[in-house]
Amino acid sequence: MPSPASHPNDPLHGITLETIVKCLVDGHGWEAMARRIPIRCFLFEPSLKSSLTFLRKTPWARAKVEAWFMADQGRRHR
Repeated sequence: MPSPASHPNDPLHGITLETIVKCLVDGHGWEAMARRIPIRCFLFEPSLKSSLTFLRKTPWARAKVEAWFMADQGRRHR
């Protein structure tokens, strides 16, 4: 994966939405995700497929998920 320094304007360059969702699910679980970002694909019968479909079509929700991922990664690298 390219380092963030190689693309300073895009800290998520090279990281897929699927990777982001999987990392958040692994680290927090679907219940925590639904509490933090209460969207149907996290609240009711959550799955990777339904989440990716919704997030790809919904820019505001994707932005929240990506921001959470970046904040989470920042905490891990301190």
